[in-house]
Amino acid sequence: MTIERDPVALRFEPLFRLFALYLRFSFSRNFHAVRLSGALPVLPELQPVIVFSNHPSWWDPALFILLTDHMFRGRPCFGPMDEDSLQRYGFFRRLGVFGVEKSSLAGAKRFLQVARHILGQSSGPAGRGMVWVTAEGGFTDQRKRPITLRPGIAHLARSVPDALLVPLAIEYGFWNESRPEVMIRFGTPMPADAQRRTTDWTALLQTALSAEMDALARDTMSRDRSRFQRVLRGRAGASLPYDLYRRLRALLAGRPFSSAHEEEA
Repeated sequence: MTIERDPVALRFEPLFRLFALYLRFSFSRNFHAVRLSGALPVLPELQPVIVFSNHPSWWDPALFILLTDHMFRGRPCFGPMDEDSLQRYGFFRRLGVFGVEKSSLAGAKRFLQVARHILGQSSGPAGRGMVWVTAEGGFTDQRKRPITLRPGIAHLARSVPDALLVPLAIEYGFWNESRPEVMIRFGTPMPADAQRRTTDWTALLQTALSAEMDALARDTMSRDRSRFQRVLRGRAGASLPYDLYRRLRALLAGRPFSSAHEEEA
């Protein structure tokens, strides 16, 4: 694989960290919070990891970068993007993003080739790389059932036998603040297996991701913050003029002021 097409060689960690810092700012401005349902998966340090998720929003790839920087720092992360889109946003190649032709046999082959290369090599100590994939292929409502995954993730599960596959459920929704919440939930890591047939892998991965999406939906619909860990605190408040009015009233009354609709520890 030439350097011009090798995402491991192109990825530049300082730029990744700088962009992740920008995303922390961006998410904190656009969302009330990023919240984790359940626990983080236990990932052996030198074992490659494939995270596969549903795809409810434009924000998902940015969320992957944010989560990698916050939860899995030290593991270089990579992920595919439509080649036409990547041509317009070329600097993403320096973040570990690699291009594939969408909905083509050549694109599927390219995805498998590059993903195997990343998981077999990665930058830094061998085997620490992560590939993040929105496995549904296109935007899909987070409540749609049954879910349908593209076959590439199943082929990858058979191609890298020492890897772990981790389902990730994602939701975006409003609770009691003016800005939406980001909800995530990881499933139990599954060891890859070259002996399992592709169709069996597809069914297994769909079942695993569906189970985490259903569990996350139940926690989200409960609107119970105690079921979540807060990963990132965002902004609260209704609008600048109204919050200024509320702040003035609190000042005149000698009360502490919070812009949040509901207090949170």
